[in-house]
Amino acid sequence: MSIPNKNRILITAVLFGLMFGFLLQKGGVGKYNVLIGQLLLQDFTVAKVMLTAIVVGMVGVFTLHHFGKVKLHLKPTRIGANVIGGLVFGAGFALLGYCPGTVAAALGQGSWDALFGMVGLVAGSWLFAEMSGWSKRTVETRGDLDKVTLPDLLHLPRRTVIISVAMSLITVLLLLERFTV
Repeated sequence: MSIPNKNRILITAVLFGLMFGFLLQKGGVGKYNVLIGQLLLQDFTVAKVMLTAIVVGMVGVFTLHHFGKVKLHLKPTRIGANVIGGLVFGAGFALLGYCPGTVAAALGQGSWDALFGMVGLVAGSWLFAEMSGWSKRTVETRGDLDKVTLPDLLHLPRRTVIISVAMSLITVLLLLERFTV
C-alpha cells in the first residue's frame, strides 16, 4: 500500500524538522547561554553552525542544480520587506534570546522559558497575516529586484560566485575557530 503524495510530503517535513531540531540541540545552539553569548560577541557557536550550514547548503543545492537533480524556486528579492523582516527578527532575537528554530529546539529539550517565545511566534505570525494586505501594497513594493541571484547582480558566472563565497565563509569559520575560545 503506497502513501498518498500529500501525506508523504507531510511525513518528510516532520522527519526533516525533527532532524533539524536534533542537530540544533546537538550543536548546542538551543541553549540560552550560547545564544546570548553570540549576541554579546562572546560565543561564536551559532555563527559557526550557521556559516557551516550556509556553505554546505549552497554548494549542495547548486551542485544538485548543475546536474539537473533539483530545480531552483527563487522568491522575489524585495529590499523593503527584507529590511523590515530583519529588524523584527533581530528585535525578537535580542529580546527573547532565541530565534524560531532555536526556540523550538530549546522547548524540546525542556527549557520552559522558550514557551514564551513560542507564544510570541504565534502572535507575530497572526499579526503578520493580518497586516499582509497592507504590506503587499506598501513595504513589499520597495526595492523589488524580482527573482535575482548574487551571480545575476554581480554579472559573474554562478560557479565563480559560489566558490568565492564558499571560500570567504570558510575563511571566516577558520578565523572564528582560531581567535575564539
